[in-house]
Amino acid sequence: MNKIDINLVSAFVERWHLETSSFHMLFGEMSITLDDVSCLLHLPIRGVFWSPQDVTKEVAVELAVDYLGVSQGDAQSHVRSCRGSCYKLEWLYDLFVQHRAASSWAYATRAYLLMLVGSTIFADKTFTLVEARYLLLFTDLDRCSGYSWGAAALVTLYRYLGDASMFSCKQLGGYPTLLQCWIHKYFPTVGKRGENWKPADNYGLPRAMRWSYRQGVLKVDDLRPILDELTPADVIWRPFEDQRAWRQFDELCLYKGCLKWGDTVVPYLPDRCLRQFGYKQYIPSPPLDCMMATDIDVDWIGYHQSVIAVIRPTTLATTPSDVEDGYLEWYYCVSHPRLVPPHHEIQERYQFLFMTPDHLILIGLVYLH
Repeated sequence: MNKIDINLVSAFVERWHLETSSFHMLFGEMSITLDDVSCLLHLPIRGVFWSPQDVTKEVAVELAVDYLGVSQGDAQSHVRSCRGSCYKLEWLYDLFVQHRAASSWAYATRAYLLMLVGSTIFADKTFTLVEARYLLLFTDLDRCSGYSWGAAALVTLYRYLGDASMFSCKQLGGYPTLLQCWIHKYFPTVGKRGENWKPADNYGLPRAMRWSYRQGVLKVDDLRPILDELTPADVIWRPFEDQRAWRQFDELCLYKGCLKWGDTVVPYLPDRCLRQFGYKQYIPSPPLDCMMATDIDVDWIGYHQSVIAVIRPTTLATTPSDVEDGYLEWYYCVSHPRLVPPHHEIQERYQFLFMTPDHLILIGLVYLH
């Protein structure tokens, strides 16, 4: 977390709507998509979802014995110290070092991979623990590549963004580096960043490696009006086109439906951010109710049908920020994306946003400290 610009991330979190899995900007919706995860982190998006078993403390102990090469006594002592079915990331690193020195490669690999996902895509709000159930992903190392790790990262981040967008929540779990790099990629004028390397000289590397950490000086109060004043021209709508030669676009990214990982289910709605895929944005259908979804795995496998439904009503964009007639009028009727009252000259342009006081909707704003 000491590599994250907390104020920058917070300014975007308070624009997140969990019903639509998107950030509501003044000019429409945007989201972190499967394509973004693929290009920023180079995680595979194709693969199966994972539905784990419930893991008790006793099972956590047995998993550590069987798959991490720990003695029964040490495993019991460690799980007891965690006060739950978890392992400490520091403990996993020590196991990795020990097993690597002993050439116990299977144990070392599992300890490393569990530590890796526990400190990145599956990070919880402790940022020191990882749930023991994730060790089930690595019991058979030959099967690891069969999971949709990109979807796993996205589901986890969507879930924590939904929590953090609530006023009562003060922390963000998941992989905030993914969110921050997404901001850097799409909004080049927002936030402070350093350059590790130039993309043209490093063709095959994940784009999230491009930036080095720079702490911004702007607070959330300073960033709100800056984000409110952004226009479509300030956005790089298709930031990964220069790397398609080695990271091709996968039409699976246009799948519309629910994504799941474990017991978490979230809506994934590319029809609400079509400009990020090079299409003209139309008025999307109402959000999905994932609580009613029953055949997510079937829908995921048969994604072609949903892709056709997403792109059939639209055409390729003539300019990157193309929208259909009536889209913005509809959008301002269903959303209240401006967080700071506009200046008088701007107010006339968006006067339909600001009706009488009886019509105003108060938006809960969350700070991440």
